Amino acid sequence: MERLPGGRRPRLVSSLGLGRRSWEVTLDEERGRLAWRDPRPPRRAGENCVVPISEIIAVEETEFNKKRRNIGRWQKMAKLHAFTVHFVKKARNHRWRCSAATFWCVDEHLCNQWTQALKELLEMQKSRPKQLLVYINPFGGKRQGKRIYEQKVAPLFSLASISTDVVVTEHANHAKDNLFEVNIYKYDGVVCVGGDGMFSEVMHGLIGRMQKDSGIDQNNPKASLVQCNIRIGIIPAGSTDCICYSTVGISDPVTSALHIIVGDCQPLDVSSVHHNNTFLKYSVSLLGYGFYGDILKDSEKKRWMGPMRYDYSGFKTFLSHHYYEGTIAYQPAKHTHGSPRDKVSCRTGCYICKQSEKQLAEQNKEHGLKNEEGEEEWKVIKGKFLAINVVNMSCACPRSPKGLSPAAHLADGSADLILVRKCSRFDFLRYLVRHTNQDDQFDFPFVDVYRVKCFQFTSKLSEDNESNVMDIGKKRFGQFCRDHPACCCNIVNSTWNCDGETLDSSAIEVRVHCQLMRLFARGIEEDCKDEAAHSQSSIEQLL
Repeated sequence: MERLPGGRRPRLVSSLGLGRRSWEVTLDEERGRLAWRDPRPPRRAGENCVVPISEIIAVEETEFNKKRRNIGRWQKMAKLHAFTVHFVKKARNHRWRCSAATFWCVDEHLCNQWTQALKELLEMQKSRPKQLLVYINPFGGKRQGKRIYEQKVAPLFSLASISTDVVVTEHANHAKDNLFEVNIYKYDGVVCVGGDGMFSEVMHGLIGRMQKDSGIDQNNPKASLVQCNIRIGIIPAGSTDCICYSTVGISDPVTSALHIIVGDCQPLDVSSVHHNNTFLKYSVSLLGYGFYGDILKDSEKKRWMGPMRYDYSGFKTFLSHHYYEGTIAYQPAKHTHGSPRDKVSCRTGCYICKQSEKQLAEQNKEHGLKNEEGEEEWKVIKGKFLAINVVNMSCACPRSPKGLSPAAHLADGSADLILVRKCSRFDFLRYLVRHTNQDDQFDFPFVDVYRVKCFQFTSKLSEDNESNVMDIGKKRFGQFCRDHPACCCNIVNSTWNCDGETLDSSAIEVRVHCQLMRLFARGIEEDCKDEAAHSQSSIEQLL
């Protein structure tokens, strides 16, 4: 054990076998990393490997002679002792895999010293879960949830010594109802295996349980909700996995399982949706009226088509080209450090999210939530819209890698309000196509985007007792921004698409709650193609 100057923690340095060669292996407690390199000149950097302790999954003793052959004279000289380190291997496109390296030596005491030192460091990783509650939706997507968990996820949890209580849901809201009954405080996290709908169900159950235990009335739109400190893990196995894609960077069960194992934590904003002082839903991704609401409403009638129903309903809705007239009142999110068009994407350790949350907390502490909302200026817009979208995250997915709002942030206490006004079918198609490429999708005269912390909407056909937005506008804000003169077309109400579920109330009030919940994720890491190799190819050749 080598002791370092300046009171730094010691590091372990040994010459250990890996494959058929001897490597210089270093365990640096101060820097929190395990590294091995070829000591023979010339030293090739590509064959060196560095693994953070935080990304080591497990360490176990290995019966070396049963696992390795053709190691030459070492096997004839003495009995070999070995240990295996299982760690995260980062591949391209944010994909993670579980890799392993087996080190060996002839000194049993040295082998035990390494095994004990590594296990002690893993025990110090306090953010890692020990016990999880798992909900599996066997009916979502292609009905592969149970198989995905049993074959891809459960073995990894077992390797990492994570105990699980598994519940296979039998009907809608099974997980939500169960979360109000079980002792959730004995778990380090809740894992949902399914799509965005399954995540929404677990989220509603957890947040609702926290508010119930804290005596908070969810029906009060201005209530300050209690943060949910129990993390949620998402194992994607549904028709749409937008939330997983936007928080991890890929929809992959193994990658998500590894993020859970290493104990990653990503705070997430949540929007509450109310109608006439009655709580309706929580939203973390898309709240869409008009185009996306019509797609969902039509697709619900064609669930027998599977995921293809979204393509069919999308094409049908585009051809119908319906627009809807209504009034929007919103409060700008002045506490945020970014804007929807600054092209600064939310990434791991996002500076904008940290600073915005800090400034918002200071504002609420100084003025109070109710006073702040009463004093700050409201903006009101009236017009005819093809789509009204409110997003708490980019809503990226494989078909739209940048999402509906590329610069939306996961945890800055705001949402991006996107208004697509009435335009020609061709112009609307141009707007939709830009979601699939690198062009600025807001660079159209009929598209407006605002960063808001709360907003209200009512359609023109809503009855007066469904919303007071019009009265608010007349009293506070003077003239409305108006669109084109009214035409003779018959207009009906659309449906709100709330994270893939329909809301029939067209008049709603939405409020963003900063970092209300946490996920087993770390946000999307900066894409570094050179890092993908991480010198793993050379290691694999040795194993």
